[in-house]
Amino acid sequence: MTGQAESALTVAADVAESALLGGRARLRQPVKGYRAGMDAALLAAAVAARPGERLIEAGCGAGGVLMQIAARCPGAGLTGLERDAIAAGLARENAVLNGVEDRTAILSGDVAHGFRALDLPTFDWAVSNPPFFDDPGALRTPAPGKVGAWMADDGLKAWTGFLLKAVREGGKIVVIHRADRLADLLALLGEKAGSFAIRPVHPYADQPAKRVLVQAIKTGKAPLRLLPPLILHDRTDAKHSPEAEAILRGEAALPF
Repeated sequence: MTGQAESALTVAADVAESALLGGRARLRQPVKGYRAGMDAALLAAAVAARPGERLIEAGCGAGGVLMQIAARCPGAGLTGLERDAIAAGLARENAVLNGVEDRTAILSGDVAHGFRALDLPTFDWAVSNPPFFDDPGALRTPAPGKVGAWMADDGLKAWTGFLLKAVREGGKIVVIHRADRLADLLALLGEKAGSFAIRPVHPYADQPAKRVLVQAIKTGKAPLRLLPPLILHDRTDAKHSPEAEAILRGEAALPF
């Protein structure tokens, strides 16, 4: 771990460790502020990287998505980009905690600077859970620890532009975002990608989707596919539906 990361961790708020995927992955993250949860689990479950393939996550935070992908996809090379020094330091620490530091690189940088600023070869996969808002007037001011995760300073276009540049021709882009931004996602990613597959995520079967998982293939030409939805909760006393619970435990995936 670099000295910069070590110094960043000394000023971090209280950190707690969680077990993910039924204990197959471990994650240290701040007790307060943004914490990886269901969205991170769903994004990781939608990735099927094969051994030897390379994946980059834009805005990796403390590594919640990457550590779950590492457990689900043995042998895949993982890179995370994160502008927050404390979160990046935690991501590096989590790679060591999970024993995947030999195939994981956490870079300090900003999506707004573009992929070319990293001077890296393109990847087989590029994934992200972009900040959900780019209009400060669209929501109540979030807590300071969540501003970077919720508010896209440079708009959704900066994030989709980064992903499109980061992936090779024929490579896959996977994004989880608000369902009401689906049209924007398709328009922005459609500038250089296609073969879209969309999986709606509903809180309950009788309620509108709140999230969408979108996969696009760079230069893909296949027709758009709308996949069966994932229902997160039913009307029983269980916290999650059986399907959602299986994903959280690492017993099921969300293939496209």
